[in-house]
Amino acid sequence: MSGCGKVKAWQVPLRLVTGAFILHSGMEKWDGPDEQAQGVHGMARQTFPFLENIDAPRFLKLLAAGEIALGAALLTPMVPTRLAGAALTGFAGSLMAVYAQTPGLRKEGSVWPTPDGIGVSKDSWLLAIGLALTLSPHQKHHKHVKHIKHAQHVKHVKHAKGHGGCHKHHCHHEQGGHPGHHGHLKQAKLVAREAKEAKRLAKDVSPDGHSHHHAHRHGPGHARKGCPAHH
Repeated sequence: MSGCGKVKAWQVPLRLVTGAFILHSGMEKWDGPDEQAQGVHGMARQTFPFLENIDAPRFLKLLAAGEIALGAALLTPMVPTRLAGAALTGFAGSLMAVYAQTPGLRKEGSVWPTPDGIGVSKDSWLLAIGLALTLSPHQKHHKHVKHIKHAQHVKHVKHAKGHGGCHKHHCHHEQGGHPGHHGHLKQAKLVAREAKEAKRLAKDVSPDGHSHHHAHRHGPGHARKGCPAHH
């Protein structure tokens, strides 16, 4: 049942057990004797007076057909769970109404059953199962929410990778792949230092074209004897 994608794993035992039980009950009622028809019809018409206009054998036949249809719907995976659950809730609710209105099934002033009402009181479990199936999350909505969460996760991962690439690109700029902000500052300082050095050297050059540093290193005689600039 879970392979078709319409029934979740936790819904399988609920639909399987209740569906099989109700289907079997309906098949047994289909050819039930007149005594059974009279007993079931008598309990039902006390709660639903309009059933007096239907004779007992026909009512039993209609009840059997309804139970067979409901059991088959619960056992068929293609039937949406919420639809099957709503049908089960309506069926079980009518059984509980019979339990509440039929004298002798409940202890006086109590919701608890008498020995004769135990069998009918257990239909409250069917009501609980029907409500659980009816209130289960819609399959398409669940898939849509899951798809949105997956898309948000993928977007977050891509965004994180993009920031990582920008960080690497920024580091590459600063480490030599591209000057970057810090690289421009370093180049500006280097140019300023070279300009300052050139200015200092210009001041050290004497009017005859030799620097004071050159004369100090080789002596005054060197400038007159060996230096090509004095010839």
